[in-house]
Amino acid sequence: MRYLLDVNALIAFGVIQHVFHQRIVDWVAINRSSIFLTTPITEIGFVRVVANVPIYQLNVVQAKSLLVEMKENPDQPLAFQADEIEISSLPDWVNSPLQVTHGHLLALASTHGAILSTFDKGIPGSFLIP
Repeated sequence: MRYLLDVNALIAFGVIQHVFHQRIVDWVAINRSSIFLTTPITEIGFVRVVANVPIYQLNVVQAKSLLVEMKENPDQPLAFQADEIEISSLPDWVNSPLQVTHGHLLALASTHGAILSTFDKGIPGSFLIP
């Protein structure tokens, strides 16, 4: 199975202070044979948020290094999915600015045989991480 992690899921996976860290670590461990994907949007979002949230205590350089380490971890590496999806692929259910990124990631995941994985209950067609 191929799972595209949204920004929050990617942050939870990499930052132990995140409220859902253990939840995603346990889920990934159960799904060790799966492939977990990042994208330009999720990687940029990871660095932006992690470097901006005081409790994480990381700057941009440190957040970037953490993400690189996560991607190179031989125990559960993250694979990079290039993003060639145009705005015309945005799902019809997207009608709010707050839904645009999730709609885009859902379309990208679908195009590449992956499932958008999230903690957000409001994304039609996504997988809610247990």
